[in-house]
Amino acid sequence: MQFVVKRDILLRSLNFVQGVVEKKNTLPILSNVLLQLKDKKLSIVATDLDIIFYDEITDVKTIKEGSTTTSAAILYDILRKISSNSELNFDLKSENKLSLKSENADFNLLCLPIDNFPTFADEFEGQEISLNNARFLKLLNKTKISISNDDTRHYLNGIFLHLTEAHGRNFLTGVATDSHRLSSSSLEIDNTNGFSSLILPKKTVFQLSSLLAETQNPLLMQTSDNKIKFTLGNMKLISKVIDGKFPDYKKVVPTTNDKSLTVSSKDFISSIERVASVSLDRKEGVKLVINKDNIQLSVNSANSGEGNEKIKAEFSSENLNISFNAKYLIDIASEVEDKNLKMNFKDSVSPVLIEDISDKKKYNIKKKKKIKN
Repeated sequence: MQFVVKRDILLRSLNFVQGVVEKKNTLPILSNVLLQLKDKKLSIVATDLDIIFYDEITDVKTIKEGSTTTSAAILYDILRKISSNSELNFDLKSENKLSLKSENADFNLLCLPIDNFPTFADEFEGQEISLNNARFLKLLNKTKISISNDDTRHYLNGIFLHLTEAHGRNFLTGVATDSHRLSSSSLEIDNTNGFSSLILPKKTVFQLSSLLAETQNPLLMQTSDNKIKFTLGNMKLISKVIDGKFPDYKKVVPTTNDKSLTVSSKDFISSIERVASVSLDRKEGVKLVINKDNIQLSVNSANSGEGNEKIKAEFSSENLNISFNAKYLIDIASEVEDKNLKMNFKDSVSPVLIEDISDKKKYNIKKKKKIKN
């Protein structure tokens, strides 16, 4: 195998690979990236056995076809330190040695045989569903903040994707919860194409978010049994889905919260961050004293001191005192697109419904009690 490719083109692909390959793995081959040159195209493949990333580079000068695997981390690190837009000259000298030359630098990289690299069948029975790239990214960002890290309840370690209907319109809805908070967001879709509910794993969610943030290519989604495939131009991300049943989240969504608070999203975030600065622990509780036309925010830490601030707001009821995890509030408010944040209360101890006014199908719930599974 021998080819020439631009550094920036290959580096972009290897950047996505880093989120897939395992840095510490009992199987050395899973730390490698597969480079395959065929039909004047360079294929990049990486996997951890749960996620597979494919990319295809067409802007490559083919001298001799072939394939090999080499360390994804080492190759990526080398390319990051080579000048932008440089030409990379690759030459597979033997089964276990890949030569890389660029400018005045010369590297010999160790390789592992491609026979040891896992192979997967890219076969999906379900029809493709076309999704708006930017809107689906917003759905992921608004819900992934509530994904649980508790491995004992694996069915909460991802986003529950399912179809919902409202006013005769179809939506793809994402929901995540860690039992303390719950986040939901939806996007309208024209064709459901027999999509079945599934739980998208956390690692896949974050990897897909990175891909969507870096490309404007149309997004196609396709499912089959226990797998899901996302296609973005020449890139594909295939992932296993979580085997488990997501809890009936609709039972915990407040329906009688009639006390409404409206506050500037920007002012709210800035104020929380300032008063929370007195504590090194961002999980420290922030107390809100809500009045008709303002909110008094305060944090009182036994170890470091206290912080207080008052900001303008509009409240539809009498005064209300309530406390929250400061980090949870910042996470939620940071994903609000509208200039104002709307919070709906029942009382000082019940779950709170937080709305992004620009996204009527989205909510975040702050729980005093854990969500039952």
